[in-house]
Amino acid sequence: MGARIGVIVALTTLFSYLHILNTQRGEARVRLERYISEHSQREQAIFLLAEDNQAILKSALVERLSTRPSEDVSARFDRLFVSLPDGTVRNRAERFDGTREPGVLVPRGVQLNADLRRRILAAYDVVAQFGPAFHTRVTNTYITLPEGPLIIYWPEQPTFSLTSKPDFWSPQYEFFKVSRPENNPERKTAWTGAYFDPISQEAMVSVSTPLDQEQRHLATISQDVLLAEMLDRIQKDTMPGAYNLVFRDDGLLIAHPKLTPNDLKGDHNILDLAKRPEEETPWAGSEKQRAHLRDIFEQVKNRPPGESVVELPEHKEFLAMGQFRGPNWNFVTIFPERLVTKPAAQAARYVLLLGSLSLLLELVMMHWVLKQQIALPLQSFTHATDRVASGDFNVELDTTRQDELGQLARAFRLMADKVQRREEELRQTNESLEQRVEERTRELRDIHHQLVQTARRAGMAEIATNVLHNVGNVLTSVYTSAQLAKERMGDMRLDHVGRVASLLQENQGDLTTFLTQDERGRHVLPFLGKLGQNLVDDREEIVSLLDDVGRYTEHIGDIVKVQQNFARTPRVHEPVQLAELVEDALRINSAGLARHQVTVERNLEPLPPVPTDKHKTLMILVNLVSNAQYALDGVAPDKRRLTVRLKRAGADRVHIEVHDNGKGIEPEMLTRIFQYGFTTREDGHGFGLHSSALAAQELGGALTAHSDGPGRGATFTLALPYFAAQEAA
Repeated sequence: MGARIGVIVALTTLFSYLHILNTQRGEARVRLERYISEHSQREQAIFLLAEDNQAILKSALVERLSTRPSEDVSARFDRLFVSLPDGTVRNRAERFDGTREPGVLVPRGVQLNADLRRRILAAYDVVAQFGPAFHTRVTNTYITLPEGPLIIYWPEQPTFSLTSKPDFWSPQYEFFKVSRPENNPERKTAWTGAYFDPISQEAMVSVSTPLDQEQRHLATISQDVLLAEMLDRIQKDTMPGAYNLVFRDDGLLIAHPKLTPNDLKGDHNILDLAKRPEEETPWAGSEKQRAHLRDIFEQVKNRPPGESVVELPEHKEFLAMGQFRGPNWNFVTIFPERLVTKPAAQAARYVLLLGSLSLLLELVMMHWVLKQQIALPLQSFTHATDRVASGDFNVELDTTRQDELGQLARAFRLMADKVQRREEELRQTNESLEQRVEERTRELRDIHHQLVQTARRAGMAEIATNVLHNVGNVLTSVYTSAQLAKERMGDMRLDHVGRVASLLQENQGDLTTFLTQDERGRHVLPFLGKLGQNLVDDREEIVSLLDDVGRYTEHIGDIVKVQQNFARTPRVHEPVQLAELVEDALRINSAGLARHQVTVERNLEPLPPVPTDKHKTLMILVNLVSNAQYALDGVAPDKRRLTVRLKRAGADRVHIEVHDNGKGIEPEMLTRIFQYGFTTREDGHGFGLHSSALAAQELGGALTAHSDGPGRGATFTLALPYFAAQEAA
């Protein structure tokens, strides 16, 4: 009876819970769809208005460029703008009001011609006409010309064009890069990522539209949209218990409950969280929370077409997804499933409570019957159970009863017999299992030994690779010096000595007359003097080249010793003149530098001897100089420059910088160039910089790289601990 009531109560509770839960889930989906639709349309309005602005500005600028000016361009240009001593061209300050008219900045070094002046004036007129009208929608309006000039209307920063640095170069910023033909082949309006502007101290996003004529990029029209109010609304105007996220398709996070507009100074990418330490991204919380963000991103990215609300079952959440047209940002509302299940659970608890009270009444009624008819007979079963638990399987029960208790007694007796048999089988199985564990342990020990041997061979292979690379660098110089010595030996004028000897032998009967009166004889002695001097010079040069070969060969041995020591304790540091070590590295590469026609510039600060590992430091410098000379292959021979600097960097550091004006390094490559096996040269091996970086760490320092981008050269800096040799003593 009690069981039947309990089943009915449980089923009623379950059905009530499922019905209410299903109703709540449907209502939650409708609310989420309505919320995400309304907020997406409201927040994207400013972006669509900005794109409309761009179309109007582009049309006006095209019309202005196509119309013949009504007055002399040069005269009007000189009336509005002035060339300043710092090399820039700016508005005339005495009558310029940046709150009412556009500011103009032509950076230092830009050559003004008639066409550029005409385009600057056209852009000035368009910004002056539309900038104040659009200021109610966007914070500023500006036009950037590919040559560098910037025309901007920014009332909140009225002196921006007058106070900017002379070399301010606007084409380097993202708002211009998104309009370049290589980045925007469709030549359409494009949006940057959200960022924190250091000048206005505001979070914003930029929209840019390129203007081309006859396949020539003439200008880029841009406006900045402030994001602070939108981000504040996104975080405050949420559904109860939910929160909002905004991120780009590439994972760049724009809005998060723990992010402020000021945090847009950094790069918060959902996909990069696993690579960054937690102290750099405190807003992301624990590893579980980081994984939660990645799961949300993947769910949004892979959502079914046309679906605006999906479930995230592993985190028990609903995701409502929309998109801001224009920058195409993903707007996501995270709605916990507990907000749906909680009302259903509360209703189910009420049903369960009423059913439990009914069940309790039934149980009280049954208690008396059970005590009299069942409890006492079961005591005998309790004693039998205790005996079986203690290992005594010989139990006595009344199996003659024909009711349920009699059936239970017979079943208990049968169970005791089976347990006794299985106890014996289990003992035998345990003995067999111990043998198998012992055999498996021996197998694992053998596998561990094989893994240790494999790791040792891999380490030996890496050391051998590093030795071959560094020895190869020095052998190139050895081969070059040997070839130069061979060429110098071949060019020695030894055959002239034989000719002079034959001439003297022919006239040995009267050498005095021959040497003083004969036309050929009078040139013999001066010729012998010059020949002797040439032979002495050739000998000295050959000896110098052979000395280089000897020094390079000695360095090969040092390199091998350095690499051998990677597996042993480090060398004892010795006092080293770093300037001399730099000169040795340049001498080792001198033949290659000369062959590549590289001009070397030295800027070496005099320093006392510094305790360090001489040969490891020299190995790093030789590698850096060698890489620099190959980086200069794409530069005209008369412009190839290699600059080496030695300087103090604070009280406890010294820097050795190797700078070239070669092909430079792309920003995304700067974090990979020190990885093992990574190289940008067709004949490279990808372990020179890797081994050099490891050696720098062993010296207590670091090896870093910097480049402003392709075609702007690169600088590698070796930072070493600095304390003079006498201080170390």
